[in-house]
Amino acid sequence: MFFLFDSILVVCALYFSLVLRFDFNVEPEYIRFFKLSIIPVILITIFFNNVFKLYSNVWKYASIEELLSIVFSISLSNIVFMIYSYFVTYKMLETQYYRFPFTVLVIFWILSLISFGGTRFLSRILSHSRNLSTNDKDNINILIVGAGDLGVTLMKEINKHSELNYNIVGFVDDNEDKQGKMINNVKVLGGRNDIVNICKKYNVKEIIISIPSMNLDTKKEIMNICKSTSCKLKIIPGIYEIIDGKVNISQIREVNIEDLLGREPIKLDNENIRGYIEDKVVLVTGGGGSIGSELCRQIAKFNPSKLLILDIYENNAYNLQLELKYEYPKLYTEVLIASVRELERMKEIFNKYRPYVVFHAAAHKHVPLMEDNPGEAIKNNIIGTYNVALCSHDFGTKRFVMISTDKAVNPTNIMGASKRFCEMIIQAFDKISNTEYVAVRFGNVLGSNGSVIPIFKKQIAHGGPVTVTHPEINRFFMTIPEASQLVIQAGAMASGGEIFVLDMGKPVKIVDLARDLIKLSGLEPDKDVKIEYTGLRPGEKLYEELLMDEIALTSTEHKKIFVEKPMNIDMDFINESIDEFKNVLNDGDTERIFEVMQRKVPTYTRTKNDKKNVDLELNKSHKNANKSKNDIKECAYEN
Repeated sequence: MFFLFDSILVVCALYFSLVLRFDFNVEPEYIRFFKLSIIPVILITIFFNNVFKLYSNVWKYASIEELLSIVFSISLSNIVFMIYSYFVTYKMLETQYYRFPFTVLVIFWILSLISFGGTRFLSRILSHSRNLSTNDKDNINILIVGAGDLGVTLMKEINKHSELNYNIVGFVDDNEDKQGKMINNVKVLGGRNDIVNICKKYNVKEIIISIPSMNLDTKKEIMNICKSTSCKLKIIPGIYEIIDGKVNISQIREVNIEDLLGREPIKLDNENIRGYIEDKVVLVTGGGGSIGSELCRQIAKFNPSKLLILDIYENNAYNLQLELKYEYPKLYTEVLIASVRELERMKEIFNKYRPYVVFHAAAHKHVPLMEDNPGEAIKNNIIGTYNVALCSHDFGTKRFVMISTDKAVNPTNIMGASKRFCEMIIQAFDKISNTEYVAVRFGNVLGSNGSVIPIFKKQIAHGGPVTVTHPEINRFFMTIPEASQLVIQAGAMASGGEIFVLDMGKPVKIVDLARDLIKLSGLEPDKDVKIEYTGLRPGEKLYEELLMDEIALTSTEHKKIFVEKPMNIDMDFINESIDEFKNVLNDGDTERIFEVMQRKVPTYTRTKNDKKNVDLELNKSHKNANKSKNDIKECAYEN
């Protein structure tokens, strides 16, 4: 089609150039020369248009690059045609030659540019006109925060995708020089403090943040402002996440709770980590779980000679192995389907592979489920940890790193008490073994299996209600990569017997998380999606603590890792306790499990959470939380 159009247009442009030059009174001799030039000008034009790929572009998405291609093609075509018109002439008389005047060629260049460019950009102009004529009620009004290069590129990308039905009402930018100015007919409406008013005035439904270089404080402030608008909030990843600096629609993602928490990136001492992982056999128990799998991803970066992924559930472990083989094709990985409860199977694995480092992440972690199934917490957490720790000792493992939890501090549930006993196990083993045993204690992990965030998202997707156990309940949170990286870093610091405590930042109210997630979905809490309080579950605390009240923390060389002074735990006590736990499991008496646990873990207080206990727990937790915060401040941060 363009071949035909171009042939017609170039001939018409040349003819009208003559007509305009000679004021509609062209001499016959020039008409004859024009006729002689038709075939050459068509061939020359088609040739250069093809060189500059004017017949292979999709002109609906044409931009400045395509326009420049037209200019270059027409310019070169005219230069060649000018040479033709000067040296290939038509002899009318024996002594007289005719050729096109230079002004004809100038007019011809202008008319060619207008006609070629006009026809090619017509599809884009019509598409833009259709978008403008679309009924406003079918469009989603959006506001772009950030009028820099990324924001402008995003605007252009959105304009290419009319199927999104996005109507960009304007930009927001703190640069006063840009405010009030137009960028491709889109106005910069104000700064961050104007976002709320702009959203009300223009009925904005979605806000897209496109400031790749902003720091964490700026990011949190802008997001907190946007949260109060009831608009759906989206973000473009940092520029380092965008290949070649390009932006496309697929890279715009929903804002996550992680963005709102705004935690700083972890800085790792890579040399120390590499020293105990590189070219070593590393075993990760519970390797298919949310924490275990991320540990494997982080460990893979440090080139172990073998990475052993041990898990009882085959699907997750297998999928992780496929992922690691794709990301690290030279890494040797092997999936071991086994249960840490079975000592003989553990001995078989340790005897075959002789792991140099063990990361023990296999455990039951759901508080309410373990309250209903306390025997399983004993089997998996306590006996499973004992089995892996024993094999590490017997088969000469260099370092054993166990994942613990803040629920092990002054536990009020069987899960937390079992993890506290696991900490006692590793401290007892450390005294008798050449293996360096350590535990790493941290709080809740955002997005891990069974955490509140995925549950809340599902509840919101179904229209609510979002269920929260108590209006005052709060938790410490960190991201899965952050927790895994700090675990590996703590492992590099180990000398044996330590309980490392990770800095979890400030505690976050669960109900605030719920409200934030509802707002990020473009809905209004308690109006579009209800929040219901269901009451504390058995064994659940209002406030988690990260350290024992009677034990101080000391700082380490890493500002986010602290260490708790080891307790004096005797190995004979551990062995006797394991036998007693096995006996009570054989008896099948559930109540006796709780009784034995209370004797073995003196800080464990069983809480059933009826109304009276909830009120007592509220008062107790307030006191413990305040004392714990003071202890951390005095004993850790000042050091």
